[in-house]
Amino acid sequence: MKPKVLFICTRNSSRSQMAEALLTSLYGDTYEAYSAGIEPTEVNPHVVRVMAEIGINISQKHSTGIEHYRGTKFDYVVTLCDHAKEICPFFPGEQLLHKNFKDPSKFKGSENKILEEIREIREEIKMWLLTTFKP
Repeated sequence: MKPKVLFICTRNSSRSQMAEALLTSLYGDTYEAYSAGIEPTEVNPHVVRVMAEIGINISQKHSTGIEHYRGTKFDYVVTLCDHAKEICPFFPGEQLLHKNFKDPSKFKGSENKILEEIREIREEIKMWLLTTFKP
């Protein structure tokens, strides 16, 4: 049975969606990845676009609330923003991890500037996953 990893962020619209999809793409044979938000909204369309650029389709994903996973045992529970770390209710997990990434919903400017900043976050998350979850 593969270890289960839950990525939590505030809205489950960007960072946690990227982390779930990237971990599945990188190490899907080793880990089962999930994501959730404290205050779920909708998946950021810019994130969908930036993930598609690297061949990962998350266009059918939806934002999920953490309540959906109540009672589920995870091997890793990972908060990806300070807000989620501060207010996240306890989830049983063998390992609790935290790594703060910038919030793409706060990016301002032209469409190209926003996409470029999201690409940077995507690559930061990818590099962190490669080192943190390397089998």
